[in-house]
Amino acid sequence: MNDELRIFAGRSNPGLTDEICQCLGIERSSLTISRFSNDNLSVQIDENVRERDTFVVQAFTEPASDRILELLITLDALRSASARRITAVIPYFSYARSDKKDAPRISIAGRLIADLLRTAGAHRVLTMDLHAEQVHGFFNIPVDHLTAIPIAAAHVRESCDMDNAVIVATDAGGAKRAGKFATRLDLPLAIIDKRRVSDTEVRQGHVVGDVVDKDAIVFEDEISTGGTLVETARTLETAGVRRVLAAATHGVLVGNAIDNLRDSPIEALTVTNTVDVAPEKRLDKMTVLSVAPLMAEAIRRIHTGESVGALFA
Repeated sequence: MNDELRIFAGRSNPGLTDEICQCLGIERSSLTISRFSNDNLSVQIDENVRERDTFVVQAFTEPASDRILELLITLDALRSASARRITAVIPYFSYARSDKKDAPRISIAGRLIADLLRTAGAHRVLTMDLHAEQVHGFFNIPVDHLTAIPIAAAHVRESCDMDNAVIVATDAGGAKRAGKFATRLDLPLAIIDKRRVSDTEVRQGHVVGDVVDKDAIVFEDEISTGGTLVETARTLETAGVRRVLAAATHGVLVGNAIDNLRDSPIEALTVTNTVDVAPEKRLDKMTVLSVAPLMAEAIRRIHTGESVGALFA
């Protein structure tokens, strides 16, 4: 099997790619990314990929535009090199937030990125915990949509009092996602009444559900500036919870996120390595779980033609 499999890493998270390769028992394939004097990017595939099954791992992290362009050029290079099949592995698809036209004269950029990936040469996409699941439908190529919920839930189960815990959604929009997490742990669900003022500011009201004297576990798909999460924790503290824990798939952690989270009432925070969490962003109360075994198994199943959905059956 492995003679036909090639896995390449973009510059967003090579550590995750190396973990995936280690799980599969193969070496990471080599490519060279450079810039010309006019700042244009260049990608050269450093080995033979003719008629090989190829995977490129690249998260859309800061600087997102550079990461996306790197991936597009790499996909095109693999197509030019006669790769048999090309899969874009995108652990964090940031443009899933741009899923609808909610203001005049704007682009639905999530759909645009989906079109660009196919045009560049991707035959399929492997991603994880899209912010808006409907983005899946933007693609005209097969998409395997993984979730880190089982990984995060297993960790949370070991770190809190499950007899006195409740899962909390930060708003009604996240209730479906938090509901899946609650179902996995067989726990009740509470929802925060939230009003978004701007991209970075939210106002929260009351809690819908019983949280008094309970361990409240807030579950999100991603943590960006941490503003929503911190306000949720303060709202829960006011509502009388015993303690607040938080979990999310994507620890994006931009802006003042680390200071916000450090000074918040959150006692423990769990994220995964879909986004590379730099050492200076790792708080003492933070745990970073690896999604490499899950992504490696999904890649193996795609390569051998087995069901990926069966991973969550």
